[in-house]
Amino acid sequence: MQHYFATCPRGLEVQLVDELTAVGARQTETVAGGVAFSGDWETCYRANLWSRLATRILWRVAQGPYRREEDIYRLAHDVPWHDRFSVRRTLRVYMTAIRCPLKSLDFITLRIKDAVCDRFRAETGERPSVDTAEPNVRIHAFLNDREATLYLDTSGEPLYKRGFKYASVEAPLKENLAAGILRLAGWQPGTPLLDPMCGSGTFLLEAALMAHDIAPGLARKFGFFRLANFDAALWQKILTEAEARKLAATAQPIFGSDISQDQLERARQNLAAAGMHDSVKLERADLLLRSPPAPEGILVTNPPYGVRLEETEQLAAFYPKLGDALKRRFAGWRCYFISADPQLPRLIGLKASRRTPLFNGALECRLLEYRMVSGQMRGKC
Repeated sequence: MQHYFATCPRGLEVQLVDELTAVGARQTETVAGGVAFSGDWETCYRANLWSRLATRILWRVAQGPYRREEDIYRLAHDVPWHDRFSVRRTLRVYMTAIRCPLKSLDFITLRIKDAVCDRFRAETGERPSVDTAEPNVRIHAFLNDREATLYLDTSGEPLYKRGFKYASVEAPLKENLAAGILRLAGWQPGTPLLDPMCGSGTFLLEAALMAHDIAPGLARKFGFFRLANFDAALWQKILTEAEARKLAATAQPIFGSDISQDQLERARQNLAAAGMHDSVKLERADLLLRSPPAPEGILVTNPPYGVRLEETEQLAAFYPKLGDALKRRFAGWRCYFISADPQLPRLIGLKASRRTPLFNGALECRLLEYRMVSGQMRGKC
């Protein structure tokens, strides 16, 4: 039994527990930004392949108390790294710390790298090279005020990089956050879904993958491929099962629109790259003018938020119009907006039935739920 830590966008920890449990995780424990769990290597492989919410799956290889830098060096030096990966692999050490009393995290990072290389040299007579741009192996260190934990990254590139998406827009929403928002909204395949400000189509693509039971990691590679204990036969078995579950692409009640033709084209490119171009209906439309594609369903979108003064002023005028458009046209729909702009809930003229704190990277946001009912009046829901 191994010990792991799955990182995720803050606010999605409870939903991630459900995902991990479904692939065999045991002894799950949530903390801000992730879930600790235990399991065998099959659980690790399946978590990487199937988790729509996790950012990384980290394998814990050492943990212990420290008071100074040399304690952390010894902790790292005690790990038999030569049994974990080949000296021919390049590496990089990543550092995260909370309330660490030591002065320089950069120096601690360097000492961990030294410990890894020193242990390799003692065991093999050689040391691995460092590659800070595209390392073969990623070592993650986490320090709190009294304990250090070392992990090997089994994911490699972040798991939100599905391997499908090519075109993006400014201020993109990460795929795992989009999948988590769909989960929080209670969306299920077969329910009409609309993103009326779809940008590069992140919500649409995640929904299409869910609707066809396509594992989010099916088109990508993983960090555990480069670890010494990689079980190719087990991985092939898991991969074959996932391929067998995948449904043929068919038209779905998933709809996207945008006022920008350029952004709409980016969404088309991304859906086509995933083989989902026939599963989602796209059209150019202004949210304030368009009609819903079904009598009821779920609307979910990531509206822009103001950075410059003129943008803030434009959005202050836009939000009341948005609320009016929803009241006039979207009775029967549940509408979800992920936003970091405090103006939106103040000015939209609707009462949110739920406000869920979420983080888009370091940016604190709210997922606002508005339940639109027939005859709804301003300020009521």
